Amino acid sequence: MAGRLDTGRNRWVLPLCWTAVLLDGFDLVVLGSVLPVLLDSQQWGLTAASASVVSTAGLVGMTLGALAIGTVTDVIGRRQALIFAVSSFSLFTALCAVAPSVLVFGLLRFLAGLGLGGCLPTAIALVTEHARTGRSGSATTTIMTGYHVGAVLTALLGIAVLPSLGWRAMFVLGAAPALVLVPLMLRHLPESESFQRAERERGLSGGADAVASLFRGGFARATLAFWVTSFMGLLLVYGLNTWLPQIMKSAGYPLGAALGLLLTLNVGAVIGLLVAGVAADRLGVRPSTITWFAASAVLLAALSIKLPGIGVHVAVLVAGCFVFSSQVLVYAYIGRVYPAANRATGLGWSAGIGRIGAICGPLLGGAMLTAGIAYPWGFYAFAAVGALGALGAAVVGRPEVASSERTAPEPARET
Repeated sequence: MAGRLDTGRNRWVLPLCWTAVLLDGFDLVVLGSVLPVLLDSQQWGLTAASASVVSTAGLVGMTLGALAIGTVTDVIGRRQALIFAVSSFSLFTALCAVAPSVLVFGLLRFLAGLGLGGCLPTAIALVTEHARTGRSGSATTTIMTGYHVGAVLTALLGIAVLPSLGWRAMFVLGAAPALVLVPLMLRHLPESESFQRAERERGLSGGADAVASLFRGGFARATLAFWVTSFMGLLLVYGLNTWLPQIMKSAGYPLGAALGLLLTLNVGAVIGLLVAGVAADRLGVRPSTITWFAASAVLLAALSIKLPGIGVHVAVLVAGCFVFSSQVLVYAYIGRVYPAANRATGLGWSAGIGRIGAICGPLLGGAMLTAGIAYPWGFYAFAAVGALGALGAAVVGRPEVASSERTAPEPARET
């Protein structure tokens, strides 16, 4: 049977997808790492305003990439879409190192964003569909640890590389892993069996039909609720990653401590992802998602209380455990609600709408800093976003569709 023949290849799915998502995590913080150098050296005459435009260009690319490639994935398959996404964003990231002007740099960030936007929903769909029955929650959160490991490694890489090799080296080093990853994907990454079955059953369908399917068969409420929840989740991720150091600095913490808190936040995210996956598999993905968003709201509001010494690091670590894994649980929830025929489309559109939240997060923090009310009202605003995320997750309903799909006979995957 094909399933038995592919058993060895299935073991490659998680590490290859994890590495692809790690490169996505690199992109999360690389621009923030190099912007101070670009601004200080006045590279291309860069200003704070033009730097904001460049940052937004990358996020717009990610939004469009998630909306488009997630849908294409349900038509051409997960394997081809993921290989294309990794190849394209790595190529354009490498070209950023030789950008001759801020206009070209912004364009390359936009083009890289297109591939990055398609990477995450495709990787999650592949891992979800190769996960053992009852383990899709932990599979999704495990792969997303790569996102925050990539963010942490990039922050450390910036400390080591920027003073000696300069900002261009950061983009070269960020793209280089694709030289190994893409050949390994071409050789070892299998297509998902559930996608192949769905393709045989429905025949070749177009992208418009895949999108329309998100609003048919009782999915409309879940689709809209997932969009709202994903918007709130990524608003938190990008808003806090962009402005947490400055908000803490405005609260009176020294700059060094404020930067250290950003690292602490992402370390907490990795820990939280591992715990969230176990909770989703044992307690259910719906109650876990609601609980994680609600806890994020409470903990973010609590950060408005100024704490001494190690206390603030512990508080930020615990907040990171819940804030970032809340959004990942949304992806796991989506994987349990939509069937294989439109799962990647559901993931892609939710991630794409979420990327709009990713754009709004830095804008919200920036507006509050400009108004001089970032502390403590910035934490209260982000707490309200967490509460809305919990409400959105509650509106989705119970994950019954994919559960019934998993009870259908499947080719054996394990020895």
